[in-house]
Amino acid sequence: MSRYAFIATCAEPWPVQVLAVSPAGYYQWRQRPAAAPAPWQVAAQAAFTRHARRYGTRRLRAELHAEGHAVGRYALRSWLHRADLRALSTRPQRPRTTVADPAALVAENRLLGQPPPTAPNQVWVGDITYLPLLGGRWCYLATWRDACSRRVVGWHLAAQIPTELVLLALE
Repeated sequence: MSRYAFIATCAEPWPVQVLAVSPAGYYQWRQRPAAAPAPWQVAAQAAFTRHARRYGTRRLRAELHAEGHAVGRYALRSWLHRADLRALSTRPQRPRTTVADPAALVAENRLLGQPPPTAPNQVWVGDITYLPLLGGRWCYLATWRDACSRRVVGWHLAAQIPTELVLLALE
């Protein structure tokens, strides 16, 4: 919002000098006729609405170019921002189960180079995964599996991913 627009929307009149604008500039701005939207802006609004607010700047620009409107992505992005239009995300936001820490020590794989297990309960392997719930939330599943029989020997489900999740699955 420009300073002039801010002054015009205030219920109480602000002295224009407080906002560092000249009185002459403010009154000239008030007397200017409202600018008609550019043809590409009308087409962009129609395309944005037609695609249920799912198109971002790249898709909108491609569609506008196909319709014959020459507009750049950054002009389109600025217009979307000024019009307070935001594209909805089409990709689900998946949670991160690990945080990459370059200083963290990585445990060595002790099974590498070993013969495969010949009987149950010699080697167990574990993993953590996340499962989507209704409403965009997630839950976490920790499992332990026998490497020989490939059967699940322990599991636990929780809403968070603390250390206890793996320990309870192991118990």
